[in-house]
Amino acid sequence: MTHDHDLVLRPTEAQTAAALAPPPGRTGGDLVVETLRSLGATTVFGLPGQHALGLFDAVGRSDLRLVTLRVENNAGFAADAYGRVTGEAAPLLLSTGPGALTALPALAEAAAASAPVLAISSQVPVAGLGGGRRGHLHELRDQAASFRDVVKSVHEARTPSQIPSVIAEAWESALTAPHGPVWVEIPEDVLRSETIVPQVTGTDATPHELAPRPELTAVAAHWLSRASRPVIIAGGGVVRSDASGKLRQLAERLNAPVVTTFGGKGAFPWTHPLSLQSWLEDRHMTDFLEDADVLLVVGSGLGELSSNYHTFFPTGRVVQIDADLGKLESNHPALGIHADARLALQALLETVPERPDDHAPERVRLVLEDIAARLADQDLALEQSLLTSIRSALPARSPSFWDMTILSYWAWSAFDAKHPNTMHSAQGAGGLGYAFPAALGACVAEPGTPVLAVSGDGGAMYSLAELATARQHDLDVTWLIVDDGGYGILREYMADAFEGRTTGTELSRPDFVALAESFGVPAATTAPESLTADLAKALATPGPSVLVLPATLRMFAPTHL
Repeated sequence: MTHDHDLVLRPTEAQTAAALAPPPGRTGGDLVVETLRSLGATTVFGLPGQHALGLFDAVGRSDLRLVTLRVENNAGFAADAYGRVTGEAAPLLLSTGPGALTALPALAEAAAASAPVLAISSQVPVAGLGGGRRGHLHELRDQAASFRDVVKSVHEARTPSQIPSVIAEAWESALTAPHGPVWVEIPEDVLRSETIVPQVTGTDATPHELAPRPELTAVAAHWLSRASRPVIIAGGGVVRSDASGKLRQLAERLNAPVVTTFGGKGAFPWTHPLSLQSWLEDRHMTDFLEDADVLLVVGSGLGELSSNYHTFFPTGRVVQIDADLGKLESNHPALGIHADARLALQALLETVPERPDDHAPERVRLVLEDIAARLADQDLALEQSLLTSIRSALPARSPSFWDMTILSYWAWSAFDAKHPNTMHSAQGAGGLGYAFPAALGACVAEPGTPVLAVSGDGGAMYSLAELATARQHDLDVTWLIVDDGGYGILREYMADAFEGRTTGTELSRPDFVALAESFGVPAATTAPESLTADLAKALATPGPSVLVLPATLRMFAPTHL
C-alpha cells in the first residue's frame, strides 16, 4: 500500500546535473533575482544605495525590468500603484538606513490601502547585527523595528541559503488576503558573497484563500432575505478581491441600495438605479444608512471617512465582511465575517433568495436629490465643473491617481470612476506626494494606457524629481497640477478653526510649466473653460505631460460638525 507521505518528487537527471554544477560567480543577489523570477515577477522598483549594490548588480544582469525613481518614498508609491493595478506583489528594492526609512510613509499608505508591496532592503554586514553598534554606515540599532508596526510581516535572511524561502514566505504573505506590504532584510555581505546554492527554478508561494464560515453566512443570508430596508456599503475589499460583479448580483437580487466608500470607488455602477454613489460625507446619506434595518458592510472597516467622521450610528443589524480580522467590529457591533469579499459574496449568492422591492430605486433617487439640493445652495459650480471636465477627457478604462488636495476630496464623493480599480488616492494614510509617482507605477503596469495624476501645488512639490523618471522611461502620464498658492485644504481648515489664521499654508512655488519643460516634459497652463480639450489632448499624446490649472477651490460644507 502506498501512503501520501511515501510520495516523494524526485529530481530529474537534468535537474540533478544543474544542481551539482550551478553557474559560477553567482551571489546572494542572484538568489533574490532568481526567486523573484520564479515567483512570476517581471518588474522591480527602487534606487540603489551602497549596501544594496550587490542586489542591483544582479538585477542588471537579469531580465527583470528595473524602474528607478529619484526618491525612495516615490519608488514606494510607484510599487504601491503597480500592486493595486495588477494585483501582483510589487518588488521594491531599498538600501540600508536612510534609504529604507525614506520609504516608510509609502509603506504606511500601502498598508492602509492593502496594496501588495514586497520591500527588500539591504542591511549592514552580518557582524554588525544584533545591536553591536560597530559603526557601520547607515547602521540602526534595529532597522526592522521601524517597519514592524507598519507592514504586514517582517522577514530576515542571514545566509544565502535562507534567501529563497524567506522571499517566498514574504511573497505569500503580501498576496494573502488582506493584501499588504511586507518587509525583507538581507545583509550587504550576504547579497555580495558567492554561493553554491543551486539556481532557483521553481518556488511555490500560493496565497491562502480566506473563506467565510458557513454558519455565519447562513445567518447573514437569513437577515438579508427578511430585511425591509437592506443597504450595502461596499469598500475597497470588493475592488481588491475582484468582486464587483458578485456585488451587483447580490444588490439586484436583494433590491438593496449600494454606497461605495472612497476606497471602493467603481465597485458598483455609478448610474445604476440602486447606486447611492459615494456621498458618505453628507448627513442625508448618514441618515439613510442609519435607517437601514440590515446593513451589509463588505470590505470596509467603517473608519473615519466612511462613517462621516464617526457620526454614523447604525440602528439596525450590521453584517460586516472583512479580510482584516482587526477591523471586524472595531467601530460598531456586528455579525463579523472574517473572509475575502469575493468568497463571502459568493456564499451569500448561493443562499439569498430574490427580495422584491419596487420602492428602493425611488428612495435612492430622493436621497441623491437631497444631497444635490444641499450643494446647490453653496456656490460650488466651479468645483463640480472641473470634475465633469476631467471625467469627459479621461478614457473610461484609464487609471487616475489623486493626491491629498481639495479636488481629490471632491472626487472621493462626486467622481464617477466608471470601472473598479481605476481610481486611487492616498486616503488610506493621508500623506502628500502620492499621485504622480503612483501614476508612474500604473504606467509601467499598463503600458500604452494613458494615466492621469492630480495634485495641488503643495503636494506636487513632493514629487517634482520624478519628472526625470517620467521622461527617462517615456511613460504615458499626464500630471494635472491645481495651483492655488498653498496647502489649500489646510488653509481652509485653519481659517475656519483659528479665526482666519492660516499659519504655514501659504507657499512660494516655481513656474511649474517652465520647470517641467526643463526636464523635457511638455507643459502648458490651462483654464476651467479649456480643461476638457487640453486634458484630452495631453492624454492622447504619448509620453509625459504637465497641465497647470491656476484655481482656488472650496470644499462643500461639512455635515459632521
